[in-house]
Amino acid sequence: MDPDLDKDIVSLGFVKDLEIEGGRVSFNVELTTPACPVKEKLEEECRAKVAALPGVTEVRLKMTSNVRGRVGSSKGPILADVKNVVAVASGKGGVGKSTVATNLALALAGTGAAVGLMDADIYGPSIPMMLGVSRMPAVTPDRKIVPIERFGLKLISMGFLTNDESPVIWRGPMVHGIVSQFLGDVLWGNLDYLIIDLPPGTGDAQLTITQTASLAGAVIVSTPQDVALIDARKGLRMFEQVDVPVLGIIENMSFFVCPNCQHRSDIFSTGGAERCAAELSVAFLGRIPIDATIRACGDAGQPIVVSHPEHPVSKAYVEIAQRLAAQLSIRNMNTIALPVIL
Repeated sequence: MDPDLDKDIVSLGFVKDLEIEGGRVSFNVELTTPACPVKEKLEEECRAKVAALPGVTEVRLKMTSNVRGRVGSSKGPILADVKNVVAVASGKGGVGKSTVATNLALALAGTGAAVGLMDADIYGPSIPMMLGVSRMPAVTPDRKIVPIERFGLKLISMGFLTNDESPVIWRGPMVHGIVSQFLGDVLWGNLDYLIIDLPPGTGDAQLTITQTASLAGAVIVSTPQDVALIDARKGLRMFEQVDVPVLGIIENMSFFVCPNCQHRSDIFSTGGAERCAAELSVAFLGRIPIDATIRACGDAGQPIVVSHPEHPVSKAYVEIAQRLAAQLSIRNMNTIALPVIL
């Protein structure tokens, strides 16, 4: 049984290429994401159940994946080859949204998924520093932008196009234009997931993205205190109003553990985002603590997920990425294609 989809894997069509030769049984199990949080459990159960059948002397099992996209999700040529477009949002600034978006994208890529990261924060792009990239992207003869690649991610950011010291002083229509370019003129190619790091709040960039790209869903990042959660609720309501499903809430800066004495301090309170998720009937994806290593890695352009993969914070990011992928799989597998009336 797949615990997320609540169906057996045979009915779901996950069992592929079954071959029986004497006492040897060979087959593949094709999951809906390489980031499946129960992959090892499913593999163990499959081996055990098949091995227990009369006459079976050998089990050859290969675990594969084929990321599903939302049925009918494409809006024409815009991101036509991207299976899942996920917005990472926050109601207010300063909650660590860009750090979360970057490490989530890297955690998904670490499973073998094809992942892109789009920095839609036009006024305050931080992805270039966090990933240690400062060069300009290439442009093709037909004026398409080739995304920069780093740590297995395809990247685009306003920060690649401007000087570090140059502020972006633009009105709404110009923001709409550059965001539309990032969506339509960047050669993203075939991606399983495109993570979009939105600016804080509910402004021009958010509206452009929801109107131009078919979002598979949104993730809300908040710190635990009430003042941040007020704005997080506003962000969630915005996505509801434009019919974008909210995949879950992440509590960032949830607590601090002193590296010297191991005392835990709830600097910004704790548990607020989880309670908010329960109140609003959305998934709680997990919590990330305050840790100086996160800051140091981001400043050095070496995010913690790639530079310290065994760190507890990195493992927390991986678990959240797995839960996010599971939420997408559940929604995509349950989507029913409607008939087209001509």
